[in-house]
Amino acid sequence: MAYAPDHRPFYDADAHIMELPDFIKRYADPALRDDIYEISYTASLVTDEEVAVIMAQGGKHSAEHIRAQIDMGDELIARSKEIQALGAFDGADRSKALDLLGFKKQLIFPTHSVAQAFHPSSKLDPKLRYGSARAVNRHVAEFCSHDARMMGIGVVPLDDPARALEELDFAIELGMQSIWVPHRAPIGFSPGHVDLEPFWARLSEAGVPFVIHVGGSPLQALASWSNNGRKAVKDWMGGGENVRTKDAAVLHQTPETFVTMLVMDGVFERHPGLRGAAVELGAGWVPELLHRLDDITRIYARTDESVRFERPPSQQLTEQMGFTPFPHEDVSRLIAQSNPHLYLFSSDYPHVEGGRDPIGKFEGHLAGADEADKTLFYSENFLRLWPEARAHV
Repeated sequence: MAYAPDHRPFYDADAHIMELPDFIKRYADPALRDDIYEISYTASLVTDEEVAVIMAQGGKHSAEHIRAQIDMGDELIARSKEIQALGAFDGADRSKALDLLGFKKQLIFPTHSVAQAFHPSSKLDPKLRYGSARAVNRHVAEFCSHDARMMGIGVVPLDDPARALEELDFAIELGMQSIWVPHRAPIGFSPGHVDLEPFWARLSEAGVPFVIHVGGSPLQALASWSNNGRKAVKDWMGGGENVRTKDAAVLHQTPETFVTMLVMDGVFERHPGLRGAAVELGAGWVPELLHRLDDITRIYARTDESVRFERPPSQQLTEQMGFTPFPHEDVSRLIAQSNPHLYLFSSDYPHVEGGRDPIGKFEGHLAGADEADKTLFYSENFLRLWPEARAHV
């Protein structure tokens, strides 16, 4: 029996590979391998001992471990987490996991391997930045080649527009079904800069959505905001290196700014075929964003010709974007404050952040929702952004 109930289709807008230390070097161009970072699990729930055992087994889980995972059945999502999860780093094993999860499709994101490609330093050699991105894209493509249910997410930094377009074409040729771009400002300019116009046009023409995702911008707030003269606080996992209380409270600000700049610079208006999603960044900020952008553009359009849009921002984002709420966010409230076409279901498998029962959490929030709104949330909003997914189920 699968975890997802069979009375409706479920499309998962967020799942991950837990890369082993040598994965990115293995897929990098030979000339760059010495300079490509190895994957590090420092400051995570994964221990060095766990990784060492897997590497000693040839980079695989043992047959006994895999059998034990499969025996979990519909409890897999609750009990199978991080690098020990079924299919954490092996695409063939992920197929077995999807049989037990019961999702029709699952977006597959890398996890730790994007650090070098997305690093905000202007001093990083562009060849190394984009070489690292290429290695990630090769790895994701191979991982997803085992099963049409797995939809690979390529990565493309925007800091060098010419190289970004080149890597975009490479990722599309590999079969990536969406492109993850960092949601920090590209180094020195806006994501709506004229030099990036060919990038957004290419995505639109190819019918390949872009995505932004946690990890695409520094996770922690500026150090000065945390310097309050008191002792350092722990993050939610009990350490101090990841998302802490203040970080979580302002996590939405960077993606909100990124999406705002795309709207204000007219990217969605000029490219109505462009589609995108904000994933694992919460959605509580979305209703107010729509209201604010409509108000600002209406007022400032009197003097600012650049925001005299044919479609108000709320319509642009409703037609062209999707957002994944965190399991603790009340989806029904978000729908009531905006509309039901904006939100996407996600599991975050095998990350612990996704929780032990994401469907149960969301069903609790949607207890009073009508069936049409549930269908939009669990499947149809996903299929609006990735319509080709319907044909391959």
